Amino acid sequence: MKKHLSIGLSAFALAALLSGCGGATSTSTSTAPTSSAASTPAQSSSSAAAGSAPASTSAAVLSVGQSSAGQIVVGAQGLSVYAFANDTKGSGTSACTAGCATSWPPVTSTSATPTVSGVTGKVGTIPAANGKLQVTLNGMPLYYYSKDQAAGDITGQGVGGVWYLVSPSGEMIKSAAGGY
Repeated sequence: MKKHLSIGLSAFALAALLSGCGGATSTSTSTAPTSSAASTPAQSSSSAAAGSAPASTSAAVLSVGQSSAGQIVVGAQGLSVYAFANDTKGSGTSACTAGCATSWPPVTSTSATPTVSGVTGKVGTIPAANGKLQVTLNGMPLYYYSKDQAAGDITGQGVGGVWYLVSPSGEMIKSAAGGY
C-alpha cells in the first residue's frame, strides 16, 4: 500500500511541476562529459542544487560553451541557458511564473549590465519576480532548467515544444537533440 501511495504521489508531484510550463517530460539524458572546475566554463562542474540557479559572481554571467547541440550560451557555472518561445521579445516581462519558474529558474544578475564572454547578441536585464534582475538576450528572458545538473546537460532542449537552447548570437536553437 505504501509503495502504491508513494508512486502515486510522485507522479502527481511531477505532473504539478510540469503543468505551469507547457512542458513534457524529458526522456533523453545528456552524454556530455563533465570535468573539474579548472576546465572551460562549458565544462566546469556545477554545485547548483536542483531547482536553483547558480549564484551570480564577478565572473561572466553568460559565456559560450560546447554541447552536443554545438555552441550554446551557458551561465556562470557552465549550465545550459534556455529561451521560452511563449515569451514576447522585448516585452520586458517573463511569461514563466509560479510553478514554471520552479522548473525553469531565471538567469539572474546583480548588475543591470551583465558581464559576458563570447556572447554576441544584445544582453540586457528585466525585473524578475524574485526582485532580482533577469538576464535577457536579444530581448528574450533567459532561464536554466532544474533537471540540468552539470555542465553539458541539455535535457531541457525542446521540452514541450517551447523551450530551446540559445546560440551565442541570441537565436533559439530549434534543431538540436535533447529532451524531446
